[in-house]
Amino acid sequence: MSHLISDIILIGPVGTGKSTLGKLLAQKLGISQCSMDDVRLDYYQEINYDAELAQQIRQKAGFEGIYRYWKPFEAYAVERLLSEHKNCVIDFGAGHSVFEDNELFQRVQKVLAPYENVVLILPSPNLEESIQILNERNGGIVSNGVDFNEHFVKHHSNHDLAKFVVYTNGKLPEETRDDILNMIKV
Repeated sequence: MSHLISDIILIGPVGTGKSTLGKLLAQKLGISQCSMDDVRLDYYQEINYDAELAQQIRQKAGFEGIYRYWKPFEAYAVERLLSEHKNCVIDFGAGHSVFEDNELFQRVQKVLAPYENVVLILPSPNLEESIQILNERNGGIVSNGVDFNEHFVKHHSNHDLAKFVVYTNGKLPEETRDDILNMIKV
């Protein structure tokens, strides 16, 4: 599994800079970047994602409803993306590393287990401060009483899947990129 050593997988909440850092890391290392947000819908459709149903759910139940609908598709997308992309930097969408359903979480945990460089990106080691910073960045994501910035920051999934954690607050993206490169195994 030595080909997995150079893969870098970035996970974390909405607005932490995963895509920006993915681009900077890929440029610095001279490898490609794959952003889950760019390919996820193609993977979802492989297992009968229904865009009309998704739209109806979102209209009726808001972001919280669509978030729940996406979960099985997100686990599948992680499996598919990792089976197709090697020797690159991969940035997950925020939901692709947070699973309330233990079976889905275990699927993702199993497929990520061989990867040495799974990096959780958070603004601060203080989780409350991270939530506050993300709320300032993205205006807060609250639906049906669920605060998704808080959920993504505090949920065990991100923390359990990560092999490294990098904090961004007060740093330029290039400084955070260099922090990642100093921590990981390449």
